[in-house]
Amino acid sequence: MSWKQPRLEPISSRAATNAKALRRELTEPERRLWWHLRTRLPREGTHFRRQVPIGPYVADFLCHNARIIVEVDGEQHGAAAAVAYDERRSSYLAGQGFRILRFSNRDVMLEIDVVLDTIHAALVRTTPTPDPSPQGGGEMET
Repeated sequence: MSWKQPRLEPISSRAATNAKALRRELTEPERRLWWHLRTRLPREGTHFRRQVPIGPYVADFLCHNARIIVEVDGEQHGAAAAVAYDERRSSYLAGQGFRILRFSNRDVMLEIDVVLDTIHAALVRTTPTPDPSPQGGGEMET
């Protein structure tokens, strides 16, 4: 773990149990995105895991290296109680140093290329520059 990344809180036993069950019961949009993440988005350092427990929550898809969480939301996420829960959850995950990308089931099923382009853009944006930079730079000798 990098010194720049916050230390993660321990995973709750409930989240670990939920994650295991959710991995066995992916929704059709989650299954579709999972296939595309593994086959169409192969980029160095962009290994995604599915249904990953983080503290008391479970992230749909997580790229640890880029600190990006991808969520696939069904219609139930539009209900008032779900919106409040998602806000608390997103706040917690952001506090742990993660960036959250949210897509609707509809987006995943009908606009998968747009979804993948958005994820790819987020991954490119978070890829660290090699040290030293191939373009040069840094301290100048005098």
